[in-house]
Amino acid sequence: MIRAVFLDVGETLVDETRQWSLWADWIGVPRATFLAAFQENVASGAHHRRVFDRFAPGFDVDAAERDREATGQGYVIEPQDFYPDALPCLAALRSQGLVVGIAGNQPEAAESALLACGVTADFIASSAGWGIEKPSPRFFERIAGITGLAPAAIAYVGDRLDNDIVPARAAGMAAIFLIRGPWAMADASHPDRACATATIADLAALPGLIARLNQA
Repeated sequence: MIRAVFLDVGETLVDETRQWSLWADWIGVPRATFLAAFQENVASGAHHRRVFDRFAPGFDVDAAERDREATGQGYVIEPQDFYPDALPCLAALRSQGLVVGIAGNQPEAAESALLACGVTADFIASSAGWGIEKPSPRFFERIAGITGLAPAAIAYVGDRLDNDIVPARAAGMAAIFLIRGPWAMADASHPDRACATATIADLAALPGLIARLNQA
């Protein structure tokens, strides 16, 4: 019986196109060019931050993040960034009596940004706030710890096989693979997809899926 559902942030709840477009503006690269290079990087399996090396070898992303923050251009999630199905999905899950959590590899500022956008969840956490990043097993242990539930009673929903699906399953959780965003498209035919408990094309399908899994 699934009693809690935790969701990733980027490309699960939030469309990160605007965020990456702002990075293109920051380094002075046309947005379409930057986004194409970003997709190519993801498809090749390289870390997404390596895209900066394509245009500015040796680029210090951490320093640039601090500079952007100092100039009022830091990381911000805005209401327009949410996928249309995101907030209705959270509401539907809570209406089923499920514990709903949000936890992803995000800066700590994402926690307050989500709250400021009116997101309602039982838990909102970030890798920066916890000091643990996916795919570390400790990240998923932390989820189980804060809920007080056994891993088998928790479903984790995300768009990446490497960071979300494989480690969630290894932790003993149900793992729901959401096919959207650059990582999901790159991983759509990867053999590791077989380890997902289920696959969905959008979050509108998630509440019904959880209900069916609990009836099985």
